[in-house]
Amino acid sequence: MNSTTPPARVLVVDDEPGIVTSLEFLLKQAGFTVSTATDGDSGLEKAQAERPDLILLDIMMPGRDGFEVCQTLRADPAMANTKIVMLTARSRDAEQAKGLALGADDYITKPFSTRDLVARVQELLAA
Repeated sequence: MNSTTPPARVLVVDDEPGIVTSLEFLLKQAGFTVSTATDGDSGLEKAQAERPDLILLDIMMPGRDGFEVCQTLRADPAMANTKIVMLTARSRDAEQAKGLALGADDYITKPFSTRDLVARVQELLAA
């Protein structure tokens, strides 16, 4: 019997190419399977098709924002076990409270330490 588990799947949804590229690289280096999306609609489609273990979700994006994507995912019973981490440049407490109230598991403000973010992803997936 094979006791190795497949790598956790992480979906990065952000409209800033530099952030997507660096997170994709670092998460792959940490052993995750990574897919990306550059807006809320494609992020939602990929999340529902791929069923990732964790989603790094930017709030401010064209079209559907991260709050809407989070709310839609949390309304889907098939996505109940998917961890959602909101990424945003907005650091106001009200924004954080809204994200957590909509079902996000964590909230990280930009700019962030990529090393800390990868460690946080590892912690959430180990929980």
